[in-house]
Amino acid sequence: MNIKVKLDEGAYLPVRAHETDAGADILSPKGFVLSARSSAIIHTGVHVELPPNHAGILKSKSGLNVKCNIVGEGVIDEGYDGEIVVKLYNLGHTPHVFHRKDKLIQLLIVPVLYCGFEQVDAIDGGERGADGFGSTGR
Repeated sequence: MNIKVKLDEGAYLPVRAHETDAGADILSPKGFVLSARSSAIIHTGVHVELPPNHAGILKSKSGLNVKCNIVGEGVIDEGYDGEIVVKLYNLGHTPHVFHRKDKLIQLLIVPVLYCGFEQVDAIDGGERGADGFGSTGR
């Protein structure tokens, strides 16, 4: 399956480093500095046409996350055809320099179930129940 992509001037087609990578890298159309303990909104110039019953998930690049403390995420709904805009957060204590064509974030295309919602007085739940946030130990 191929995803139709429209590129603004200076933008790059999403790419996978390896054929079996789950995410395709969204590349920076320009250089910029992401200051320490700050965030920035990056216009990528990339527009995608998602197939029916699919969404785009924007997830942090593991290398940027682990090595540089830079994270970001987002959701692209099936009907959205505007530019992919990324918000990156630098949680670290040093600024990070991005150059043109550096990897910003990864795009995963995932199937979506469009479920309705029904209010009830109780739910059956599962084996875990309402326990959460460390309830199973280490």
